[in-house]
Amino acid sequence: MLLPYFQDELVEAGCDEAGRGCYAGPVFAAAVILPKDFYHPVLNDSKLLTAEQREELKAFIKAHAIAYAVAMVDNEEIDKINILRASLKAMHLALDKLRKRPSFLLVDGNYFTPYKKLKHECIIKGDGIYASIAAASILAKTHRDAYMKQLHKEFPYYNWKQNKGYGTEEHRDAIQIHGLCKYHRKSFDIVPKQINLFAGDMPRPV
Repeated sequence: MLLPYFQDELVEAGCDEAGRGCYAGPVFAAAVILPKDFYHPVLNDSKLLTAEQREELKAFIKAHAIAYAVAMVDNEEIDKINILRASLKAMHLALDKLRKRPSFLLVDGNYFTPYKKLKHECIIKGDGIYASIAAASILAKTHRDAYMKQLHKEFPYYNWKQNKGYGTEEHRDAIQIHGLCKYHRKSFDIVPKQINLFAGDMPRPV
């Protein structure tokens, strides 16, 4: 069972991101303020759940959270400012959108840039420890997955509806054949070294 909160004096928001390690698409982040008595038997780190469980939890979280918000930073900005800064910016943008202002932030991971002078605590693998971080991970993940399914319609040969932009063997093979498209993160070292042997001077989709 996940812990309901880190401290019980201040209004606490959990923060997490999704898509940091992907080859393509934006990074998403969510911020969630849960009531102290929030409980769902399946709630856990989003990576440990099925897609169906995440969708069920997304609806439950939105129905019972005191406040929640989701934000994204696209691949072009990721390339400009780097993925770490983009992930942190997405968290800040999600916090900006919360309809209730928290007094304390509980952040998944080991690094965070201060947000409006609020106190914060970084928790490594916090999405498997605290309910609010787990809820944020689920909202970030489900919103990003839905977004990547939409991008899939534009570039179906990368099969983003299945791999969501992660560097699966199928995705890497598609990059070898088709090159990179406008949604790929150009700052990531994702072009196979032997791509020219397969693709030659074939124009890449933009």
